Amino acid sequence: MTIVKRKLVHTEVMSIRWGDMDAMGHVNNTIYFRYMEQARISWFEAIGARSAVKGQGPVIVNASCTFIKQLVYPGEVEIKTYVGTIGRSSLETYLELRPSYDAAKIYAEGAAKVVWVDYAKEKSVPLPDAIRHLIEH
Repeated sequence: MTIVKRKLVHTEVMSIRWGDMDAMGHVNNTIYFRYMEQARISWFEAIGARSAVKGQGPVIVNASCTFIKQLVYPGEVEIKTYVGTIGRSSLETYLELRPSYDAAKIYAEGAAKVVWVDYAKEKSVPLPDAIRHLIEH
């Protein structure tokens, strides 16, 4: 098994809303992906990735989530975003979700592969040097 070195790049806290829950009384599984999506977007905005190169930017090519414990309302969820392997045009992201009412425990773990693309050509392109520098340092 290969151990991937991960670097913490962003932390965000979001409210768990009443409407995030489903009929079973816990946060619906699709909402975990929304929490992770928002954390990634906030990180991309913080480093200027969404406007780094006109017509280019990040897209998600796969995403996963391991549900460890049920999140419930009320509370907040802290999402920590990490970067792992960085390639020519891609990077691996990993996320941990912890609720405010049990902050010592991870309730879900997620991952997503991000690829930098030219939107018009619909093809991957190298990560811009400025973005690579921000991620690596």
